[in-house]
Amino acid sequence: MYAIIVTGGKQYKVEAGDCVYIEKLDVEAGDEITFDKVVAVGKDDGIVVGTPYVDGATVTAKVEKNGKAKKVVVFTYKSKKNEKRKMGHRQPYTKVEISAINA
Repeated sequence: MYAIIVTGGKQYKVEAGDCVYIEKLDVEAGDEITFDKVVAVGKDDGIVVGTPYVDGATVTAKVEKNGKAKKVVVFTYKSKKNEKRKMGHRQPYTKVEISAINA
């Protein structure tokens, strides 16, 4: 059984036991979180697609940690002008482990 959930403006295909890195949520490590925006649920007998969300379907997950991804270096320059700028960005994330899909 799998589900497609929406969080942080993105869609994720998850199954029970998966570890997923999602956009940062305001939760602490060890907390339990419930995703109620379930777009689709795939079962053995077929798929249930919501309009826009599946009624009564939820996905529960346990928050493992909050962190930052590796640094992405952004380097801009203009040739022959001696103009250059180096910037970095680390995207924050929340790592969750999917514990159950309730359809």
